[in-house]
Amino acid sequence: MTHTLRRRTRWWSVSGAFAAAALASVAITAPAVAGAAAPEPTSGAPTTKIVGGEAASTAEYPWVVYLTDPGGNQFCGGTIAAADKVVTAAHCVAGAAPQLTVVAGRDDKSSTDGTEAEVRDVWVHPQFQNASTGSDIAVLTLDRELTQTPLPLASRQDAGLYEPGAATTVLGWGTTTEGGSPSRTLRQAHPPISSDQDCSNAYGGQFDPAAMVCAGLPEGGEDSCQGDSGGPLVADGRLIGIVSWGNGCARPGTPGVYTRVSTYHDEVQAQLG
Repeated sequence: MTHTLRRRTRWWSVSGAFAAAALASVAITAPAVAGAAAPEPTSGAPTTKIVGGEAASTAEYPWVVYLTDPGGNQFCGGTIAAADKVVTAAHCVAGAAPQLTVVAGRDDKSSTDGTEAEVRDVWVHPQFQNASTGSDIAVLTLDRELTQTPLPLASRQDAGLYEPGAATTVLGWGTTTEGGSPSRTLRQAHPPISSDQDCSNAYGGQFDPAAMVCAGLPEGGEDSCQGDSGGPLVADGRLIGIVSWGNGCARPGTPGVYTRVSTYHDEVQAQLG
């Protein structure tokens, strides 16, 4: 089974003096993948986009942001969790090159609306190795405070938000069909939470219910996809998941896999102070 990350493919490499600085900054010991803006992910890498969705607006979802590379290309999403902090997927930023930018308050990537903030520091969960082994969560510290209202994180007391069938919203600027082109504008979909058993049936031992949560319709049709990695899965005004990986996009019987935010609440919250 081929799993794919839900970010655009790699656009940087980490080597030489920069590698040491980057790895020290993110405090990890294993190499990690990151997002890009051109070809599809290589086979064998775990994938993500908004498929079967509809238009959305940062006026309604002010905390959703996207990340751009040094060339200004959007490759992942994120969520404002404090005035100068963004939560995203670790696989988007582990080993990242300098000059990452967060764009807030911009629905249409071709416009100049909203605010651009440079990433000043990157924290990657110290147990992260790759998306399909869990701990796929990171916190970006920005060079300025944003005015948008942050979104609270789900905690262990929010177990009800993870009940099978519970309603969610996932947001992003990723591709709208598997293998397609990224969306110019923000989109949303509403895949319900899948049971741990259904997710295990789809992914076997690669699904870790302590670290991950799945969302999708049994018949497929609504999902995140390439370019949506790091973006928010939201329920009841809480960030409950982070777009991480899956088997293709919106396929029957293979829901999208998200980082289970409640598991990492305390560690992430400590980075937001």
